[in-house]
Amino acid sequence: MAIKRITKVEPAFSMSSMTDIVFLLLIFFLVTSTLINPNALKLLLPKSTGQVSAKATVSVSIKHWRDTDTYSYHINGNQTPVRFDMIEDQLVDLLQTEEDPTFSIYADESVPVGEVVKVMNIAKRNHYKVIMATSPE
Repeated sequence: MAIKRITKVEPAFSMSSMTDIVFLLLIFFLVTSTLINPNALKLLLPKSTGQVSAKATVSVSIKHWRDTDTYSYHINGNQTPVRFDMIEDQLVDLLQTEEDPTFSIYADESVPVGEVVKVMNIAKRNHYKVIMATSPE
């Protein structure tokens, strides 16, 4: 007597569970990618042909001396350089009475970004706005 199987194994694969997992991973990566850099520095970059609404009352200039490969910092265009560790104290003194404290950074083209970011970190610590000065095109 021949006994036949009633249930057969079908080789089909359901993709609905796989698409659910991919969708959940996509949402996870979108949410976590916004948390990667929450403390980014906000800059007010002026356009070369227009004006910026915020007016800076204080300026910090960074000069690159190529012969000695050193950098000097000057506040408000003063010819005497200021040591880097003194910049923050002077900026706090100059901007303490300002309602919307903003200062601008003038840097030579040869100044590395790392030197400019060090000055930007001073602004971030004290909740100042920064304008990066550019030359007209």
